Amino acid sequence: MAGDAPTALAMISGRERVTALRTVAGTTVTIMHRGDHTDDHIQNDHAQDDHKPTDHGGNADGAHSTDVALAGAPRGGADPIRVALLGCGTVGREVVRLLHEQADELTARIGAPVELVGVAVRRPHRHPELGDLITIDAHALVGRDDVDVVVEVIGGIEPARSLLLEALKSGKSVVTANKVLLAEDGPALAEASDASGADLYYEASVAGAIPLLRPLRESLAGDRITRVAGIVNGTTNFILSAMTASGASYTDALEEATRLGYAEADPSADVDGYDAASKAAVLASLAFHTRVTGSDVYCEGIRRVTAADIAAAAGLGCVIKLLAICERTGERGESTAEAAEMVSARVYPAMIPKAHPLAAVDGAFNAVFVEAEAAGQLMFYGQGAGGAPTASAVLGDLVAVARNRVMGGRGPRESSYASLPVRPFGAVPTRYHVSLEVADRAGVLSMIAGEFARHGVSIAAVRQTGGGGGGDGSARLVVVTHAAPEASLAATVELLAGLDAVLGVDSVLRVEDLGRTAPGVGS
Repeated sequence: MAGDAPTALAMISGRERVTALRTVAGTTVTIMHRGDHTDDHIQNDHAQDDHKPTDHGGNADGAHSTDVALAGAPRGGADPIRVALLGCGTVGREVVRLLHEQADELTARIGAPVELVGVAVRRPHRHPELGDLITIDAHALVGRDDVDVVVEVIGGIEPARSLLLEALKSGKSVVTANKVLLAEDGPALAEASDASGADLYYEASVAGAIPLLRPLRESLAGDRITRVAGIVNGTTNFILSAMTASGASYTDALEEATRLGYAEADPSADVDGYDAASKAAVLASLAFHTRVTGSDVYCEGIRRVTAADIAAAAGLGCVIKLLAICERTGERGESTAEAAEMVSARVYPAMIPKAHPLAAVDGAFNAVFVEAEAAGQLMFYGQGAGGAPTASAVLGDLVAVARNRVMGGRGPRESSYASLPVRPFGAVPTRYHVSLEVADRAGVLSMIAGEFARHGVSIAAVRQTGGGGGGDGSARLVVVTHAAPEASLAATVELLAGLDAVLGVDSVLRVEDLGRTAPGVGS
């Protein structure tokens, strides 16, 4: 592809379903089914994911008529792979449906039938179609000797952590969609998996059915990944897209997202960035062979983004997206504190150039941009809603672990050999777009420019609106900086807010080029 357009590569594993190829801002993008997920929590102490409308099959309350026997006919006398399912909400129902509808095909792909032996839920009365499979005793189900694989879609930390550790320590393979648990205590799960030799798969924990984690863990295992950046929360992308398309306020766009089922009654996990931060921890850990937890990820949400910010971004040839950014920083082999190789993981709303492929990702869709030294630039894109797409990812993992049990193999283990330090957020270079209300008098601009200079921050562009320089009013001053350490930029803004000539700091947004320079912004 000519110029600086990213290389078009489709990273597709056995379970992935590619529906089309389209061009976004000059980049060929692999378009895949995808979905975030929620489920019927056995005990809910954390939101599992973006809560979206169920999109496939079933009646109005999501229930499906399902036979108790969910295995295909045994072929060649192979013993069935017996599965325990923890949770049967939006995703769990779809897992049950797909196990039933695709039983014969799953048997053919695995080499043995799959048998669902139990489903643990909190509210049995909601699932009469499952009959004797239902139990409220999740620990007893996990502890059964006849269970080979435990599939967890309940979310949160506990009881999921205890249940999965119990399963792994007893040699049972685990498939989970629980990004919160992986970000909080993934190393403990990985160590239990290694100790027993049991598989731990979690493709559905980030970006639903988009084939992303397996390419990072397997397809790109021979390459050196330098950056993973993307839109990994459908709720916030829907809100920001609505604000961009219609000029709506944040409050109005959130109300619309809630009405359509894209936002929870309590949307905090989404709009405050916590959901995306958990996913960033998982992505950084895989991409950089380093243990990164949720506490290592700087997190900032979208509540303070205004319609004026959206308009200002458009004036610079940009759009605003909530980004999860994971990067290697520094140089290999360098030992000085300033140059040593580190990992950065952060989540915040940022302006990105309209020329970047991520800028064209609208609505509840998700997309992740991966950069590697040999492969170049790759983009993974798909829907950010629905139980069925996430269940597709769960079943893809189930097929993989089931094959390993039939053939006697093992899946990839945790890779944390690099053990890179996490770069303090204040040392991460970024750019600021600062909107100030200032006194309309001579010398104010030079005063503000001097404060940026004193903190070592170079100004890329300045724009003033309003005011006539008569000294009896105010003017709007917009400053866009070159890249500088986050701490220096934040300190400059804090100092400016205290100047008599600065009547108010209206907004501060970061600008992320991600390899593309926005018109009028500079580099």
